[in-house]
Amino acid sequence: MNDPFGRTIDYLRISVTDRCNLRCIYCMSAEGVKSIAHKNILAYEEIIRIVRIASSLGVKKVRITGGEPLARKNITYLISSLHAIKDIEDISLTTNGLLLEKYADEIARAGLRRVNVSLD
Repeated sequence: MNDPFGRTIDYLRISVTDRCNLRCIYCMSAEGVKSIAHKNILAYEEIIRIVRIASSLGVKKVRITGGEPLARKNITYLISSLHAIKDIEDISLTTNGLLLEKYADEIARAGLRRVNVSLD
């Protein structure tokens, strides 16, 4: 896939939750953000299906974001499922880092190779 400027689009950025364990000013206003009901966010199976389809169109990289993606239950399942998709070469995660010590080994074993820590 190419954008209107001829650049190759080979990545997806997927927000897996709107929840976060911080209140950074650039992400959450002083009045807060109304949470989305769990039934209204994509299930992991839906995300996996979208990534499978996107990989057949040339997507090779996936960045998992949020809110705080490590705050979503069973994030390791999603990472390992994406890692198992044949044409996905890179999975990365953007986090505020607060839960990283707790999950680092687990998500690395699941196939995560890169982490972007957002510091404020």
